[in-house]
Amino acid sequence: MADTVDVQTEEQESPLDFIARGGLLEGGVVPDPTQVDMDRFNLIHPELWRQEKYWDYFRWLRENSPVHYTKESMFGPYWSITRYDDIVSIDTNHKQFSSDSKFGGITLVDQDEDFQLPMFIAMDEPKHSEQRKTVQPIVAPPALRDFEELIRERTIRTLDSLPVGEPFDWVDRVSIELTGMMLATLFGFPQEERRKLTRWSDVATGRFNKEICPGGEEQWRTELLECLGRFNEIWQERAQSEEPGQDLISMLAHGEKTQNMDQMEYLGNLILLIVGGNDTSRNTMTGSIYGWNKFPKEYEKVTADPSRIPDMVSEVIRWQTPLAYMRRTALEDVEFQGKTIKKGDKVVMWYASGNRDESVIENPNAIWIDRPNVRRHLSFGFGIHRCVGNRLAEQQLRILWEELLKRYEFVQVLEEPERLPNAFVKGYHRMNVVLHPKK
Repeated sequence: MADTVDVQTEEQESPLDFIARGGLLEGGVVPDPTQVDMDRFNLIHPELWRQEKYWDYFRWLRENSPVHYTKESMFGPYWSITRYDDIVSIDTNHKQFSSDSKFGGITLVDQDEDFQLPMFIAMDEPKHSEQRKTVQPIVAPPALRDFEELIRERTIRTLDSLPVGEPFDWVDRVSIELTGMMLATLFGFPQEERRKLTRWSDVATGRFNKEICPGGEEQWRTELLECLGRFNEIWQERAQSEEPGQDLISMLAHGEKTQNMDQMEYLGNLILLIVGGNDTSRNTMTGSIYGWNKFPKEYEKVTADPSRIPDMVSEVIRWQTPLAYMRRTALEDVEFQGKTIKKGDKVVMWYASGNRDESVIENPNAIWIDRPNVRRHLSFGFGIHRCVGNRLAEQQLRILWEELLKRYEFVQVLEEPERLPNAFVKGYHRMNVVLHPKK
């Protein structure tokens, strides 16, 4: 007989109030998973992610409760899916598990009724594929070949501008710069304004982070609408062109399935493309340097044989897992691994956990360049929503490492990086390093 869990909604409070009162993580202290009631523990508490203290919890869940119900969190009740194969099953079952924004979208934060942001990753078929196909040419193989020289030139210029033998913030000087320049190119956005894209990405995913949005909900909405206003100007310019340019806004403005989007759908797709093109590459660029310091012997294989760089790139993307989860909503009651997931329930596929699943991935907590099937990981998702820009992300990382190894014996991380207090974007705020050039 399958377990059945009834969803009980408790008196509503804001996510910030939930965090302020401890949110099942008292005083920022992270206890051992065997010492707490895991049915009540708040796996998405920001402090857990700032401190990178979630790995023991994921392992406990994989071993003891791989399909796990959490009744209370800052974003309501949800199911956690933590094993690799179960995640693939959910991710490829879009008939029973929806991404659509009208059911809540792809994060645990339900979209507000008066501020819906539809986007093609948060759509079901057929609309999802119709919109995805509109922008796909910008990351198709011919476009990637065209980008190769541009990415390399910018990478060379950025690395050559860095101080040698002096501490600096890798996140700001390298990861943000390189991803910001690429993102501006994809949008046909003025390069001199590219830091606006970084800011809008941070705001979009930092709604409940007082360091990013001290003005709370009002500031979050205001800045996203500023983003929309700036891109409306660009849309009007591109839409009037008889020959569409090879940039995302031109593609959307001239695409049969996208040219008549309403304002909020346009904003939703902008946010998707900004975050997807920024946060994932940016945090893996930083994570690859951090990994070099954590597993130097593995990276010696790459320094000895630069042809191994693509393997290292795939492995560090798995190890970093820049987006920790994706959410689905059950469209009907589903019996899954002995549990009953009810219609309307939130279901969280923890990619970060699946990428460390010992039953599928040998020695998963380590970077292992020689790993068999090194491209087998969850970081890009599975099924119809698999990351549209995955090859571009790999290309940027490959070129960065090809140029790094020409110049430096080592990039030394001086202290533990400052991580984002964010259970969705698994990333870095700051990481101080020193360059050690080749002699």
